[in-house]
Amino acid sequence: MAKITFITSDNETITLEGTSGSVMTLAVDNGIKGIDGDCGGVCSCATCHVHVAPEDMVKTGPASEIEADMLELDDNVNEFSRLCCQLEISDSLDGIVLKVAN
Repeated sequence: MAKITFITSDNETITLEGTSGSVMTLAVDNGIKGIDGDCGGVCSCATCHVHVAPEDMVKTGPASEIEADMLELDDNVNEFSRLCCQLEISDSLDGIVLKVAN
């Protein structure tokens, strides 16, 4: 089980636990403000854009080429940007901190 912490644009900190599926699904199912997942998790809308805490980038690795292309369309992109639909919940994500970019 992985504990994943989201920080919303209102600076609300919410920690959720998950065992499988995408981080986006976990966020949407739990009403995390700013993560909409409009495309349903197929990496085509960037409505699940998050900034990974710098120290946690080793847990996620870099964005794929397709994901990076989608992120280029968002205004709030930085070197820590990821689409959480592309992050699969696993023990390796335990303790990760994600700031909602939108």
